[in-house]
Amino acid sequence: MVRVVLVRPEHPGNVGAVARAMANFGFSDLVLVDPRCDHLSDESMQRAKHAKAVLRKAVTCASLEESGCDWLVATSGKLGSDENIPRLPLQPWQLAGRVMGVRSRVVGVVFGPESSGLRNDELERCDAFLAIPTSKRYPILNLSHAVTVVLYELSIARQGEPLAYAPLDAEHKRVLLGLIDESLDSLPFQTPEKRETQRLVWHRLVGKSFLTRREGFSLMGFFKKVLRRR
Repeated sequence: MVRVVLVRPEHPGNVGAVARAMANFGFSDLVLVDPRCDHLSDESMQRAKHAKAVLRKAVTCASLEESGCDWLVATSGKLGSDENIPRLPLQPWQLAGRVMGVRSRVVGVVFGPESSGLRNDELERCDAFLAIPTSKRYPILNLSHAVTVVLYELSIARQGEPLAYAPLDAEHKRVLLGLIDESLDSLPFQTPEKRETQRLVWHRLVGKSFLTRREGFSLMGFFKKVLRRR
C-alpha cells in the first residue's frame, strides 16, 4: 500500500490539491507530519473538489517515525551525484516498478514543505531517495504537481497484473541493518570515513531494493555467518 506523507505542509490550498490528485489516481491514504496549516480549512476543501473525503480521513502526527510506514521514500528536487550516496535517486517509474507488487506493507512517499523541502536529517531517516527529472533551469515543482507525477507512475504500474510478494517488514529491516553495521564494525578499514561510506552504501541498497522477506532473511543469515567467522 502506498501512503502520501506531507512533512510540514504550509499552504492549505496545496494540501487540497494533493488530495484531489490522490483521488484522481485512486489513492486515499494521506499523512500530515507536523502540518503548518489547517487541512480542513475552506481553502483546502475547495481545492480538493470531490476529494474532500481524503482530507477528512487524513492522519496528523509529529514525526516521520509516527507515520506508520514500513518503508519511506524521500522526494527532493536537489539531485546528488555518484559521490553523494544518500542522494542517489530512483526515478518515479523505477519506484513504481519496485513497489507495485507490495501488498502487506506500507510504503510512504515523503514530500517536504513548499518553501524548503526535506531537511538532511529527514532524508537520512528514509530508506530511498526519489527525484523527478525536470529542467535544470527551473527544477523545483509545486508540491501538488510533484505528488501528481509520482502517483501517475504508480497508477500506471498498478494497471498490470503484478505478482504480489511479501516484502520485508520494518522490524526485520532494522534487524538486517543492525547486522550489516555490526559486520562492518568487525572488519578492518583504513579510515573511519571508509567504513561510514560502506555503511551508507549498504543502507541505501537495502532501502532502494524493497527486499522480499525471503531475500531479507537470506541476507540476515549471510551477515550472521560473517559475524561468526570473526
